[in-house]
Amino acid sequence: MAAYLQWRRFVFFEKELVKEPLGNDGAAPGAAPVSGSAASKFLCLPPGITVCDSGRGSLVFGDMEGQIWFLPRSLQLTGFQAYKLRVTHLYQLKQHNILASVGEDEEGINPLVKIWNLEKRDGGNPLCTRIFPAIPGTEPTVVSCLTVHENLNFMAIGFTDGSVTLNKGDITRDRHSKTQILHKGNYPVTGLAFRQAGKTTHLFVVTTENVQSYIVSGKDYPRVELDTHGCGLRCSALSDPSQDLQFIVAGDECVYLYQPDERGPCFAFEGHKLIVHWFRGYLVIVSRDRKVSPKSEFSSRDSQNSDKQILNIYDLCNKFIAYSAGFEDIVDVLAEWGSLYVLTRDGRVHALQEKDTQTKLEMLFKKNLFEMAINLAKSQHLDSDGLAQIFMQYGDHLYSKGNHDGAVQQYIRTIGKLEPSYVIRKFLDAQRIHNLTAYLQTLHRQSLANADHTTLLLNCYTKLKDSSKLEEFIKTKSESEVHFDVETAIKVLRQAGYYSHALYLAENHAHHEWYLKIQLEDIKNYQEALRYIGKLPFEQAESNMKRYGKILMHHTPEQTTQLLKGLCTDYRPSLEGRGDREAPSCRASSEEFIPIFANNPRELKAFLEHMSEVQPDSPQGIYDTLLELRLQNWAHEKDPQAKEKLHAEAISLLKSGRFCDVFDKALVLCQMHDFQDGVLYLYEQGKLFQQIMHYHMQHEQYRQVIAVCERHGEQEPSLWEQALSYFARKEEDCKEYVAAVLRHIENKSLMPPLLVVQTLAHNSTATLSIIRDYLVQKLQKQSQQIAQDELRVRRYREETTRIRQEIQELKASPKIFQKTKCSICNSALELPSVHFLCGHSFHQHCFESYSESDADCPTCLPENRKVMDMIRAQEQKRDLHDQFQHQLKCSNDSFSVIADYFGRGVFNKLTLLTDPPTARLTPSLEAGLQRDLLMHSRRGT
Repeated sequence: MAAYLQWRRFVFFEKELVKEPLGNDGAAPGAAPVSGSAASKFLCLPPGITVCDSGRGSLVFGDMEGQIWFLPRSLQLTGFQAYKLRVTHLYQLKQHNILASVGEDEEGINPLVKIWNLEKRDGGNPLCTRIFPAIPGTEPTVVSCLTVHENLNFMAIGFTDGSVTLNKGDITRDRHSKTQILHKGNYPVTGLAFRQAGKTTHLFVVTTENVQSYIVSGKDYPRVELDTHGCGLRCSALSDPSQDLQFIVAGDECVYLYQPDERGPCFAFEGHKLIVHWFRGYLVIVSRDRKVSPKSEFSSRDSQNSDKQILNIYDLCNKFIAYSAGFEDIVDVLAEWGSLYVLTRDGRVHALQEKDTQTKLEMLFKKNLFEMAINLAKSQHLDSDGLAQIFMQYGDHLYSKGNHDGAVQQYIRTIGKLEPSYVIRKFLDAQRIHNLTAYLQTLHRQSLANADHTTLLLNCYTKLKDSSKLEEFIKTKSESEVHFDVETAIKVLRQAGYYSHALYLAENHAHHEWYLKIQLEDIKNYQEALRYIGKLPFEQAESNMKRYGKILMHHTPEQTTQLLKGLCTDYRPSLEGRGDREAPSCRASSEEFIPIFANNPRELKAFLEHMSEVQPDSPQGIYDTLLELRLQNWAHEKDPQAKEKLHAEAISLLKSGRFCDVFDKALVLCQMHDFQDGVLYLYEQGKLFQQIMHYHMQHEQYRQVIAVCERHGEQEPSLWEQALSYFARKEEDCKEYVAAVLRHIENKSLMPPLLVVQTLAHNSTATLSIIRDYLVQKLQKQSQQIAQDELRVRRYREETTRIRQEIQELKASPKIFQKTKCSICNSALELPSVHFLCGHSFHQHCFESYSESDADCPTCLPENRKVMDMIRAQEQKRDLHDQFQHQLKCSNDSFSVIADYFGRGVFNKLTLLTDPPTARLTPSLEAGLQRDLLMHSRRGT
C-alpha cells in the first residue's frame, strides 16, 4: 500500500474556463439568460445535465428533458430529442461513431436502450439503429451503469438490484444480438468495464460490496471473485496499457487495481470518492472530505451538491500528484482533444491543459527533484538525448554538493550522449580516481572508449595498484568482449612495468610483435620468445624470425638454428592441444635468413649443410655462402689433415654442379682465398683454356702446359701457338717441349713455317737442329701439294678445252640425234619423241611424265640446277665484305680464304675497274663459258 500523503504535489496542468466562440451570443438553448459581460465570455451548457461522455471528437451530454447534446471542438453546441422524458446513461464508443444511451420515454421504471449511428441521419437527427428495453425480465429495476465493447459485439448493463445483463452479438441490430442475465447479486452494480487480452474478453463487475470478473468470450462465462470491497457509482475505470489495462476501483480508504484473475497494487488515497477516470497515464479522482457510504448515493444524491469537491490527478508510475484543485459541484470529468474538461453544476466547463514535458521538467529542476524528473521523462517516452541532459544536470547537482559517488553514477548514464572529456576533467584529482575509474570502466564496457581513455583507465589501475581489477578488465573471454584498444593497453602496461599483464594481452589477441618485444627487450626471456615464435602461423613466424633472429641467435644459437631449419624445410606450428600434422606444411626462403648468422659461423655452417642435404633445390645463395664458408675455414686451418678434409669438401661442393649459373662468383671466391685447385677446376668447366695455360705458365709448369694443349688443343688450336711462343721466350733448355709442340703444329698445320721460324728466333738457345726435322717434313709436304695442284690444273685445262670444242660444234655444225633408246625407260624410241642438245632422247609420254618444264632435260636438270645455284650463291656473296674480313682474321690459313673468295668472283668488280678494256674480255669469256655449258641441256628446235 502506497500512502499518497508522502507524494509531492505539482501544478502540471493549467486551468481555464472554456470560452464561447466568436459570434455566439453566449446563451445555450434552454439556459436562463445571464446579464453582464460573462454572458458572451464563457461557455455555458444547458441546465439539467444528468450524464456525460466523450469520444470521436465531441463531448456528449444528456439532460432531464430527454435531449442529447454534442459539443465539438468548434464549441458549436447541437442536440436532438432522444427520449420523451429523460436521459440517464450515455456511452460513446472511441473507435466507432456509435452512441449507446439509456433513458425513459414514459413514466415508471421502464428504461429503454437506444443505439445511435452518428454518421447517418434521420430527419436531421442521428439514425437510431436499435431500441430495446434494458430490463430483461418483468421485475422493474433501475439501470445503474452501462458499458459497450469496442468491437460492437458485447454490451453490459448493470442494475441497482445487483443484476447484470449481457448483450452478445451485433449490438446495432436486434436480429444478430442475444441478451442474457450474466450476474445476479444482492448489492447494486456500480461499475462495468470490458478488457480485451488477445482473443479473450473479460468483463469486470463491481458492486458496493465486491469486485469480480467474467470471461465473456467463452460459453460458460467463468467467474472470478477478486475482492470483497466495492465502490460507489462512477468510482471505477479501466487503465491504459501503461498500467497493463488494470481495473481501478476507488474506495473511501484506498484505490485498488485488479487483473482479471487477481488483485494488484493499492494506493491509500483518502477521502470520499465521487468520480474516477483514467486519462493518458493519470488517475483522475474527484472526492470530498466528508465520508458518506456508497449506498447513500442511490438515496440522497442531491445532498452532495453543495459540498466542496477536490479534483486530484495522480501519476501512479512516478508517485506524485500532477494537479489538485477544488471545484463547486462537479457533474463529471471528460477527456477529449488531449485535455481534461470539468463540467460543474452551473453549466461551466473548465479545461485542464497538461503542460509540455519540458516545462514540467524545468519545474522539477528548480526544486532539484532530478530522480523524479528522470522517472517522468521515461514515462513520457522522452528521447535518449533528453534523458542524457537530465542525467548530466543531476550529476552536476550532486557534484556541486560534494556527492562524487552519486554524481559519477549519473554521468555514467550519459555515456554515448555526453562528451567523456566533460566528465573526465571533473575527476582528474587523485582523490577522485575511484570515481574516474568507475566511469572509464563503463565507457569501455559500452565500446565507446578511444585509445586515450584506455590509457587513462589503465593508469588509474596501476596507480591504485588494483591488480584484481586490472586482471578483470583485460582478461576477457573472447575477442568480441574486448571493449578497449588492445595495442594501447599493451603499451601502457609495458610502460608501467606490468609485463605479465601486457604479455597476456599480446598473446591472447595475437599481437605477436609486442609479445616478442616485451620478452626480448624487457624480460629478456629468450627461450620463451623462441618457443612463442614456434607456435605462430608460418607467415608470422617467418616475419618475426627475420626481425628478431639476430638477437635470438646471439643468446640461444642452437635452439634458434633448429627453429630456422624447421622454418625453411617443413614448418608446422607447435600449437598446444592441436596435432602439428593437421596444419599444412610451409617453408621459408633459407637464403633470407643467412644474415642472422653473421657472428655465428659454426651454426651457419650447420644450417647451410642441413639445407643443402635436406633441400637440394635450395636457393643459390645457400651454396654460395656454404662455399665461401668452407673456403674461409680451409684458408685459416693449420692442421694438415683437417685442411685436407676441408679441401675435399670445397672441391666436392664445386663439383656438385650448383655453380653453373654463377660461375664468376665461385671463381672470385676461389681466387680470393687462393684456392688454386678450385680455380683450375672452374677454368676448365668454363672452358677458359687460355687462363689454365696462363696459370701453368706463371708457375713454370712445363709438363702441365703441354698437357693442357693436348687436352684442349682440339677445341682451341691457338694453345699450341701460345705454348710455342712461351717456350721460345724461355732461355733455359726446352728442346723437348719445343719438339713436342712442333710435332703437333706440323700434324695439324697450325702455323706457317715462316711464322714458326720467326717465333723461335726469339730464343737465344734455340738452334737450327730443333726445327730441322720440322722444316724438312714441311717442305716435302709442300712439294707434294704443288705436284698435286699442277696435275689438277692440267686436268682442268683439258676439260675446259674439251668443253669449248663441244660448244663450238654446237654453234657451227648440225646435231645428229642417233639415240635409239629412251633415256628414262630404256625402251626403243618411237615417235613422237623429244631430243635435247645434250644428247638425251625421250618418249613424249615419258618426258611429259617426268619433266618439270618443257625447256629442261629431266636427266641433266639436277646437275644443271646445282651449277645455277652455285652461280647465284657466288653473285649473292660478292658483297659480303664483313664476312670475308671476319673469316680472314679467324682462319689459320688466310691464303685458303682468299683463294675461296677469288673462286666465288668476289674480286671481279675490282678487276673490271682496274684492268684495261682488252683484259675485260677474259673474265667475260670465262663467265660466258659457264653459261654455254648449260646449252647441252636445251631442247633442239
